[in-house]
Amino acid sequence: MANIVMFGILAVVILGSAIVCVTTTRIMRAATFLLFVLFGVAGLYFLLDYTYLGAAQISVYAGGISMIYIFAIQLVSKRTLQGLTERVKIKRFVMGGLLSLVGFATVVAVFVKNHFLQTWSAADDVEVPMSTIGEALLGSEKYQYVLPFEFISVFLLACIIGGIVVARKEEETK
Repeated sequence: MANIVMFGILAVVILGSAIVCVTTTRIMRAATFLLFVLFGVAGLYFLLDYTYLGAAQISVYAGGISMIYIFAIQLVSKRTLQGLTERVKIKRFVMGGLLSLVGFATVVAVFVKNHFLQTWSAADDVEVPMSTIGEALLGSEKYQYVLPFEFISVFLLACIIGGIVVARKEEETK
């Protein structure tokens, strides 16, 4: 019963923070609420007794990625931090909602086409060993994820360098 209550609290925190993160007009508030979402997901990992994944979530995502976002925001968007905000246009809001519905319909269509829901309900709670998960995450064979992870890290590094270059070009032109 306590797990259900904790899950409910974490779900409310995650969903509420995610909604505020997306709808706020202040960029530093968005980064702060993103941090709350990442901490909430770490709480879910701890609730499932995946302590390693919870600790990795806190150290890598909540710590590292949030700091990268905040530093990139501070380097690139100085006027936004001074209180100037962007107005939300109704047209963008409607288009975002329509694109979200199209994305949701696509996910549902893929689930129905691949009979995912029937396969999932017939699995009877088969537990996957942690060694299999580790091999899938750190392997370099087909359907293993170390190469995409490395590409993402190089992409993030390129984004940081691009943010620094853009920030320096603004200073030179003044």
